[in-house]
Amino acid sequence: MPKSEEVMTQSVMSARRLTLVETNWESIDEPGTYVERGSGDLYRFPKESLIPGASPSVVKESRGASVLVKLSDDPFITAYKARLLCAQHNIEPNF
Repeated sequence: MPKSEEVMTQSVMSARRLTLVETNWESIDEPGTYVERGSGDLYRFPKESLIPGASPSVVKESRGASVLVKLSDDPFITAYKARLLCAQHNIEPNF
């Protein structure tokens, strides 16, 4: 009779999931790299851009609701890494 062996396997996939924060234009108060969910446009906000009255200021006017998704705390991540993060979260990049 053949011996039965107990086999244990371990998944190589991480169980941790990253959830990206969604915000609107008026609520941006942290530096980072953001992507607009609808258009796929990329926006970079260094800490200097968030100082009230500082230049350059970013103002967007639109009739539609614009939802931004924060990709990273780092406003200078590479476009390649930003595209990968978009792909992982079902956002079609436009950059």
